[in-house]
Parts: sequence; C-alpha cells; structure tokens
Amino acid sequence: MKYISLIVCVFVWCFTSVSNAHAQVKIKDIVDIEGVRGNDLVGYGLVIGLDGSGDTIRKSPYTEEALSNLLERLGVNIQGSDFRPNNVAAVIVTASLPPFARKGSRIDVNVSSIGDAKNLSGGTLIMTPLNAADGNVYAVAQGSVLISGFKAEGEAASITEGVPTSGAIPNGARVEQEIKFDFNAMRSVRLALRAPDFTTALRIENIINKTIGAPIAVMLDAGTVELDFVNSKLSTARQLAAIENYQLHPAQKARVVIDQRSGTIVLGTNVKISSVAIAKGNLSITIAEAPVVTQPNPFAQGRSIVLPRTSLQISDGKPGNIAMIESNITLPDLVAGLNALGVTPREMIDILKTMKTAGALHAELILQ
Repeated sequence: MKYISLIVCVFVWCFTSVSNAHAQVKIKDIVDIEGVRGNDLVGYGLVIGLDGSGDTIRKSPYTEEALSNLLERLGVNIQGSDFRPNNVAAVIVTASLPPFARKGSRIDVNVSSIGDAKNLSGGTLIMTPLNAADGNVYAVAQGSVLISGFKAEGEAASITEGVPTSGAIPNGARVEQEIKFDFNAMRSVRLALRAPDFTTALRIENIINKTIGAPIAVMLDAGTVELDFVNSKLSTARQLAAIENYQLHPAQKARVVIDQRSGTIVLGTNVKISSVAIAKGNLSITIAEAPVVTQPNPFAQGRSIVLPRTSLQISDGKPGNIAMIESNITLPDLVAGLNALGVTPREMIDILKTMKTAGALHAELILQ
C-alpha cells in the first residue's frame, strides 16, 4: 500500500526580541580584509598499506606507473617484473594554505581516491608535493589517512557507511614555501562586507572615524569600506587589530528562508505582513494496490497472469478555516494567528509562498 499525504517536517522558528536581533557584533565578524585570504593547494600521491582494498592495477594503469616511478627513485628497479599489488591507491590530495603561513607550520589535508579502490582505511599517504595555481610547491603532505566511513561485505551482502574512499590527515602537510606578502607595506586597506549592505557599510565608516577621531574610513559601495593609513604612525597590522574589535549594530534585511526538502522555515523579526485572508483545508490521498492472479482452466493451454487492481480515495477532511491577518503585523503576531488555525509546517510553506505571490509578505523569500 502506498500513501501520499502531507509530509511531517521539522519546523524551526527563530524567536528573538528586537534587542537580541540587533545585538552588537565585532567588525571582524562581518567583513573580510582584502588580500588576506588562503590559497588552494593540490597534489597527486599514493596511499599504501591497504588491506587488499587498493586500486586494481589493470583498471588503473596510472597507479602502477606512479608506483614504478617512486620505487625507481628509491633505487628499486621493477622493470620487466610481474608487479600487481592490490594495497596501493592513487589519490588526489587537497589543502588550503592559510594567510601568513610560515615555513615549518602544519596544515590539514584531504585525501580522495581517483581509482577503483574500495577503502582507504589504514593506509598511509607517502610524500606528496602540493602545488598552487602558479605551479610552485608550497607544502609537502605525508601521514596516516583517517577515514570517517567503512565498508563491510560478505559473499551475498555488503554494507557501506559514510565514504571510505575519502579521508583526512590532520596537520598532515608541512609548509615548505611562504607566499610573499608584506602586509605592513599596505597603507590603504579595504574591508569587504560578507553581506553587502549600504546601511551596515555606513555604520562601519562612522564607528571607525568616530573612535579614531580622524576620517580614515570611506564607504565606497555597499560591500566595501576603504581605510587610509598614510598619515598613521602605527603599523597597518596594529591599526587593524584595534579596528576589527569595534562593535556596531549591523542592518538586517527582512528575509524568510525555506528549505523545502527538510521543511525548515526561518523568519526574521523584521518580516511585515499586509492585510490578507488565509484559508486552510486538509487533503489526504490514499492509493492501495491489490493485484489479482488469474489462473487458466484445468488442462487448458495457457498461463497465469496478474491483473492490476487499484483503489483510489480522496478526502478533504474537515471544512477549511478562514483567518484574517491584520495589516502591518509582526512575526509573533503571524505565528500566533496561524498556530490558532492548526497550520502544519508543510502548509505553512505553501501559505508563505502564496502570500509572497499575493504581495502580502514584505520580505525576501529564499527557497532552497
């Protein structure tokens, strides 16, 4: 029997008072400093020591070639030999070189199989150079691979939990080359807002100029505030260390976010509703399959067949209710009114989308 009905979803409401919704935050929590960023690194390597779960050499010839080259560099000649190990896997190693990373510091790396290896559990990544976009080597990775998933199988069944062909090596790479970047030589720095907003950018400009007592900050647009340290006697790093801890009230947009897969709804306190009437009804559709087997007559030349039998029922439930939502109400008022109707999360999603279409919901509606 199959049932098609309203899905029970997780419904999350964000209830906060106006004071909490507009709490002060530090500048460093809402902006990025232009030029201060990480750099992606990538490399090709081999994971050895697997328990028979490595690449099939015949299907992954690049694994055999890489292993042969490695052994030759170590002084082992395997040319002409029947070399078919199953405890080696070819992998791609990725990492992010953080800003201001220095020689000798450690960074985390991720390891992902590119062949037909079944499991990287228990394997060890051998020395793998990590290159940046310019082709230069900035780090070298090596170490034991940690796997979050597992795979177990028998003669007639198998089970896989997580992704056993991908893992990580905490502090698995050592930085060998630094990126040349003299931050203190910059006498002009730009702050990039993570959520561009003219009001927030203006508040950042005002709080910096007011606290320092000089017009060193200029708002360029909704996402950029430029700082001028030309006349400052302090270093750029020291100035930013103080500025990033200044606190302000960031502006917030009226926004409704809906995750239709999980049924999660998040509404901000700035959401406003115009006068609107809402009707709610319950709809349930039930489909039942009851196939019938038909047998041929005795001694007849025929075969048994299965005839489909489908039962379809549709019920509206109790009559729908109609509620009037007054003009310019706030989020708590809307929630209280719809809860009085017994609205389910799935119905709430449909109501919000319809209210947006009708022009009664004054907020940005984001569907995921």
